[in-house]
Amino acid sequence: MTENPVPADWRAANRANWDERVPIHTSGAFYDVPGFVAGREALRDFELAEVGDVTGKTLVHLQCHIGLDTLAWARRGATVTGLDFSAPAVAVADGLAKEIGATTARFVAADVYDAVDVLDAQTFDIVYTGLGALCWLPDIDRWARTAAALVAPGGFLYLAEFHPFADILAEDGRTVETDYFRREPMVWDEPGTYADLGAETTANVTVEWQHGIGEVVSALVNAGLRVEFLHEHDFTLFPRFPVLQQDGGAYRFPEGHPRTPLIYSIRATKAV
Repeated sequence: MTENPVPADWRAANRANWDERVPIHTSGAFYDVPGFVAGREALRDFELAEVGDVTGKTLVHLQCHIGLDTLAWARRGATVTGLDFSAPAVAVADGLAKEIGATTARFVAADVYDAVDVLDAQTFDIVYTGLGALCWLPDIDRWARTAAALVAPGGFLYLAEFHPFADILAEDGRTVETDYFRREPMVWDEPGTYADLGAETTANVTVEWQHGIGEVVSALVNAGLRVEFLHEHDFTLFPRFPVLQQDGGAYRFPEGHPRTPLIYSIRATKAV
């Protein structure tokens, strides 16, 4: 993180960063697009268990990036809509939908805060938001109101996200290093990408925000949804700390190391 001032247009800075990284993500091993096209499962076991059967359901994926998770739900029987602010990412998602024969999938290039208007106030059985999305949004209440407006009566929102507690820990995974209650925008100026740390990039400035668990839950409740569960998980999807050990597709603390929550998931319903 740098002490640089927040860009006048933080959204444009973030979009430029994501746009530039689309071809890196599409061609690299991290997302393994060829493997996905060949049938590899993109969703995590806990998501499949917590969301349940999606056959015949309508699902919108907010901040969908290149659409792998979105299309994974389509493969499981949902009629899906993916929305992302990166036009290059949406173009890739569209191409992948055609390649795998997901004929009912559609992708829309738009800011998440504009989703209700862009989608013509359509509502969905499931509103899905995957990992690594909320940190890009300054106003969690506005996000919750937007997401809740997209949930059809009797439907639900499902959020899986990296746990904010992990963001305050030092590299040893046990020492509290930063402020959990920091809410000011954080400016980063870093080359590469989590999918390829050594990639050569030029659009390197991003702006992120930290949202506590209590804020997220309260925002959903205030938006009119009923929280069914909040689950905290002791694993993550990448080596967030050097001490983490790979366990299949997950990374966990070794035996004897104090465990902390690394991912959380929420399911919240709308009354009929």
